[in-house]
Amino acid sequence: MKPSKQILGLIGRNVGYSWSPLIHNTACELLGLPFIYTIFNIAEPQRLDDALRGARALGIAGFNVTIPYKQDVVPLLDHLAEEAASIRAVNTIVNVDGKLTGYNTDIEGFAAPLLSCRDSIAGMPVSVFGSGGASLAAIEAFRRYFKPSIIYLFVRDLFKAIRMLESYDHKETISICLLDDLHTGKNSTREHFGSSRVIVNATPIGTRGRTDDDVSCIVPLEKNLLHDSQIVYDMVYNPLRTPLLRAAELAGAKTITGIEMLIGQAARSFTLWTGEIMPVEEVRTQLIRHIETGT
Repeated sequence: MKPSKQILGLIGRNVGYSWSPLIHNTACELLGLPFIYTIFNIAEPQRLDDALRGARALGIAGFNVTIPYKQDVVPLLDHLAEEAASIRAVNTIVNVDGKLTGYNTDIEGFAAPLLSCRDSIAGMPVSVFGSGGASLAAIEAFRRYFKPSIIYLFVRDLFKAIRMLESYDHKETISICLLDDLHTGKNSTREHFGSSRVIVNATPIGTRGRTDDDVSCIVPLEKNLLHDSQIVYDMVYNPLRTPLLRAAELAGAKTITGIEMLIGQAARSFTLWTGEIMPVEEVRTQLIRHIETGT
């Protein structure tokens, strides 16, 4: 008799586009593991508590957590792993006998495709766009693995950025910049951007189906601020070649697609849930085939 399937899933809002079910279900099928991964769209933050109480009662094995709940979920958990506690943001939950532990595999997942460039990043400025849990993961990954001279954090809302950083213990290397200043031509802000070795989009801008997917929402293209000494890293993974990455390619910059972080963080989450190593290359092959063919 085959064992019954255990449930894994993704908690987020309007995340029907996600490729996480394809990634994890493919890995489970390849290894013959008794898990099935699905999506749980939660429309409002106040329903998170209900969702997690339901998960405890139903014995759901674990979750990924995505926009906009990576920080909201933290006070609802029983334990936090060290890396999640360091940034007060969670992207992976493991349920053991009704006790929920939060992890952040985004930090390792973000760092993985940049490790070959570590020496050229050390001691140089970098820029991160966004004021949510994904931004914090990038900031912490830079601090742990790359040692940049400064991290410029570009945000729309200064007060939201300050709140995001309230409980972060390593603010000394972060300089908050207003996105409006980049667009209106404040010289110092554009110099910060231009001197950055790595540019990271940690916002959902550029995601397929959004109405604000114009890359100019992030970088004013008419000012030719992107250049060939930069690495441009877009966490958005659907579409694979986002408007920002297309603009970066035209400027001669090295580009990193969101698929690299997606698979990197997924592999770590997969091991936390199943105790097994994800067959990354096989999963990557099937994912790229799906992207290219739509099947």
